[in-house]
Amino acid sequence: MLNEPATPVAVELPAESGSCSRARRLVDEAVTNWGLPEEFADDAALVVTELVSNGADHAEGPLRLTVSRTDDGVRIEVHDRSSALPVVRPVSPESPRGRGMIIVNALSESWGVEPDGNGKTVWAELAVAR
Repeated sequence: MLNEPATPVAVELPAESGSCSRARRLVDEAVTNWGLPEEFADDAALVVTELVSNGADHAEGPLRLTVSRTDDGVRIEVHDRSSALPVVRPVSPESPRGRGMIIVNALSESWGVEPDGNGKTVWAELAVAR
């Protein structure tokens, strides 16, 4: 049985590439405090890096990161002030970029977008392997 759900962790981040490392630290601390496995923390760090990076690259800031404990893992949410939706698209092998949502899709149980009147929240849910 996993730990009981805990209080969500939330932080506002500037829409810049340096925010990715702060987001990874926050997710790592939350996952560790919630007693989830180290390998799970690695996947969660990759997902938050891609979501924050997408927000910094394609949206208007600041970004709001929220990490919540779920029954079987975590939910990572990044809110930005852009209405443009993320896209999973084919990537050229020669391109060093453009794989963010492919990574999120591969590591998450589910992900989606919730538009609102002030932008959108892109979320991903990760589950601990059983």
